[in-house]
Amino acid sequence: MSLRFEILKILGDGRFHSGATLGARLGASRTAVWKHLHALSAWGLDVYAVPGKGYRLAQPLELLTREGVLPAVAPAAHALLADLEVHPHIDSTNSHLMRRAAAGLASGHACLAEYQSAGRGRRGRHWISPFGSNIYLSVLWRFSTPPAQLSGVGLAMGVAVARALRTLGVTDASLKWPNDILWQGRKLAGTLLEMSAESNGPCAVVVGVGLNTAMSAAAAGAIDQAWADLEQALGEPVPRHRIAGLLLSELLLALQSYERAGLNAFLPEWRALDDMTNRAVRLQLPHATIEGVARGIDDQGALLLECNGATRRYAAGEVSLRPLAMPPTSH
Repeated sequence: MSLRFEILKILGDGRFHSGATLGARLGASRTAVWKHLHALSAWGLDVYAVPGKGYRLAQPLELLTREGVLPAVAPAAHALLADLEVHPHIDSTNSHLMRRAAAGLASGHACLAEYQSAGRGRRGRHWISPFGSNIYLSVLWRFSTPPAQLSGVGLAMGVAVARALRTLGVTDASLKWPNDILWQGRKLAGTLLEMSAESNGPCAVVVGVGLNTAMSAAAAGAIDQAWADLEQALGEPVPRHRIAGLLLSELLLALQSYERAGLNAFLPEWRALDDMTNRAVRLQLPHATIEGVARGIDDQGALLLECNGATRRYAAGEVSLRPLAMPPTSH
């Protein structure tokens, strides 16, 4: 694994490097180098091989470092950040922090990864995690309140991501209940919350964010829904260190704000960004499917769905919301 990462550090400049040159710089045989180059496709990377020139990546890589991310973290958020890990390869940033939380990891600890072999979205879905092109970030936060009072944390985190995107220049991002961040109706980012707590005791929450920044054609083929990335939204690339620092800042500040004021601090902004309000939608429950008109969220963050003249509320849980292919309706 370390040799493969060292190869990527060299290829990250986007230029051609011969197998012999790579082997000499890394103290490895050309066969060993070739095997690692061949394996990079499993990480969602496109490697071009040209006789007489060598190997290069389809596009340059800006590999994340702790030293590169920390200067991009806002001063107010620095005081909330216990520590930051940056991994070249990990199973899941969320799973990693959940394991460490059980061992007493401090609140405000964050984890970034270049690649996730077992990245997850909601309802156990696999999160496509190509190497070095998107942002995979998780933050641990310890709340003194029990889980029952934290039902709106996920919505608050969606607002936090939207704030970071706005700072980057994406002024038209929207939110889809309960955890998607959209651009022009396509998924740009998503959040995943996991928690561990005793029934009425303090609660450890891990907030995970996956943000598409520059999705390669190879990786995009495995995505089963409409998607977008940051380069599409902005029309130009943005330094990944800046993106990671802004995201981390907004997450930490939002977690602190939620701890102090709860969901009320985020409700007006979430409702203003809601992409589904007054639209015909389909709600997939564990054992049923319901169609109706979305009427926003209540003060606890539950979805309000109007169906056959009656409006009912649904908590996030194991549900999925999708728009129907019909025009929006008015209240």
